[in-house]
Amino acid sequence: MLKKKFGSMMSLMLAVSLTLAGCGGSSNTETPAAEPGTSGETPPAASAEPFEMTLRHTQVGADKERRLAILQDVVKKVEGEVEGASFTLDGVDSDVNRKEKLRGEMAAGNPPDIFDLFGSPDAKVYAKEGMLLNLTPILEELGIQDKFSSLEPFTYEGNVYGLPVGGSGEGFFYNKEYYESKGWQPPATFAEFEQQLADIKADGKVPLAGASKAGWVPLMLTNHLWSRYAGSDITNKFVTGEAAWTDPGVVKAFAKHQEWVDKEYFKKGELGFEYAEYTTQFTSGEAILMYDGTWKSSVFKEGQSGEGLIGKVGFFNLPPVDGGVGDQTSLMRDVNNGYGFAASVADDPQKLAAVKSFIKNMFNEEMQIRGLVEDGVLPAMKFDEAVLTESITDDLMKEIVAVLNASATSFPAFDSLVQADVTTEISNIQIQKLIGGQTTPEQMAEDLQKVQEEANAAVE
Repeated sequence: MLKKKFGSMMSLMLAVSLTLAGCGGSSNTETPAAEPGTSGETPPAASAEPFEMTLRHTQVGADKERRLAILQDVVKKVEGEVEGASFTLDGVDSDVNRKEKLRGEMAAGNPPDIFDLFGSPDAKVYAKEGMLLNLTPILEELGIQDKFSSLEPFTYEGNVYGLPVGGSGEGFFYNKEYYESKGWQPPATFAEFEQQLADIKADGKVPLAGASKAGWVPLMLTNHLWSRYAGSDITNKFVTGEAAWTDPGVVKAFAKHQEWVDKEYFKKGELGFEYAEYTTQFTSGEAILMYDGTWKSSVFKEGQSGEGLIGKVGFFNLPPVDGGVGDQTSLMRDVNNGYGFAASVADDPQKLAAVKSFIKNMFNEEMQIRGLVEDGVLPAMKFDEAVLTESITDDLMKEIVAVLNASATSFPAFDSLVQADVTTEISNIQIQKLIGGQTTPEQMAEDLQKVQEEANAAVE
């Protein structure tokens, strides 16, 4: 059973990501010309014959332009290093790629050469079916096998089948100007938080951004709520049968979400809004709060959709709930988003050389720092804490760091723990029914538990 807990952080990322001991001394002895965190060797192409690589990415939309630019720079380096290589980039929405396109391609046995890959449970499922390239010998060849904060989500039977490109945490972005006009600080208690929501509503503003056409968006907050009420480790226990979705704490979380919907704390019509609209509600000033991942900090930079709020956005954790179970500072953190490679690449020396070059050029200190500074993506690799500290330049990121430092433990997102059928049930059916008033918290929990038990039985 996947279980992630991390201690307090002395800097930006998960504590383990900044632990210098065990970082692999041999990988810190590159020549000056080498990329940081690599062996310094450029994988040679097998021949000069032209060949094409397909690369599926999810860096689509205005708010991901910087992330796409980083990827494009990596591709240019690979094309320059590996003779004959040319890349075709295929941009697809993240949800569509994960739940529709990639699943279909895997079933048909024809995934792209390189593709955006979700770690647990997806990577392990595809690895079990023999569809992913075993990266363990490549990591050893490049000398970066010990450079990652965690490879667990991409590891199956002791081998690595994908690499995390960055980390993330989740919490509330808030409009500092509005809060200052009210004389407010980030709430210290749940009661204070709910009073703020009520006051914002009374003031004619939308308390919380809402966009629930894709169920994973509202479920970020719901997941945090049930982790507060029922304990941050309860989702781990659904798959083993040690706990159930009908746990009183989980039901209480569903009820709280429904209560906020009924009080119109979210924007009306949220079931028809896509994720992009979620951001717009906040950046336009219509919504005062937005629960989202730390990756969203990238929009509050020059040239991005939220540049008008530079210096005017803060970040805080969900406050402790009365009667909550376990660590009430815990929040979601993971390194579950990354890249995978088709197993068929192993049979083509030219494509294998290109994959090695891609890994060398994408997964190194330079690109991790670029991801942090330019795009607000937390590092997934380990490197000197001083380098990390020097790289933090904006106040919002410093505030995010402070919140993460204050969190004693963390939990992974629910969809990295439960089976695909359960994720589909809650993301595509149950959360929308709850928001739309078509089910009750109790019935939602019972329906989810039925699917969970069926999924558990299928793997016994």
